[in-house]
Amino acid sequence: MLSAKNLTKDHGAHRALDDVNFTVGSGDVFCLLGANGAGKSTTIKLFLGFLKPTSGSAEVDGLDPQQEPQAVRRRLLYIPETVALYDELTGYENLDYFARLAGVEDRSPARLRESLAEAGLASNAFDRRVGQYSKGMRQKVGIALAIVKEAKALLLDEPTSGLDPEASAEFHDLLVRQRDRGAAILMATHDLFRAREVATTVGLMQASRLRRTIDAAKITASDLESLYLEEMGRQP
Repeated sequence: MLSAKNLTKDHGAHRALDDVNFTVGSGDVFCLLGANGAGKSTTIKLFLGFLKPTSGSAEVDGLDPQQEPQAVRRRLLYIPETVALYDELTGYENLDYFARLAGVEDRSPARLRESLAEAGLASNAFDRRVGQYSKGMRQKVGIALAIVKEAKALLLDEPTSGLDPEASAEFHDLLVRQRDRGAAILMATHDLFRAREVATTVGLMQASRLRRTIDAAKITASDLESLYLEEMGRQP
């Protein structure tokens, strides 16, 4: 579903991403771990088509985001660190608005409210203005859009940063449900332990390169932490 092939991005003389290769299939969660500036966000922006590769390719369902941006965006949902919603609108109204923009055909009130409930938002918050929402509640509206849109792939950039442990655990449970329904998930995160719990594959990034990929089922959280620290301690 998601495929990086010799993916490279230069910003002038600075190489932000260097010859990165990986695939994320349907029902897979690929977690990118690394320090700030390692290339995680750049990778996600290349899949979204926000940036153009210097060389190589980032493909979504076999499509190039630069050549077919609308077709790619119909297949994706992007959830950043803080989901951008309209504070003066309710959670339901935000979902309806963004579902319209995404071209979702079935936007019936029952479907939208069912999606908000499935995303874990309390029913008494559906018709409350988003300006009163916590960050975790905003993220749930983002997940609800993935549900109603039936997104084939989710791209997440530090989605649990700033959440309390309970909200973080709840968000990752929602991701597991999206994984189990067949979505391909690419997530940039600093949370080693949650990554180990939800990922099928963990990628360790350092200094613009994907240094190592690990089968999450074959490693303990403690061993993952040791490998992470080892990679982060290497010279670029």
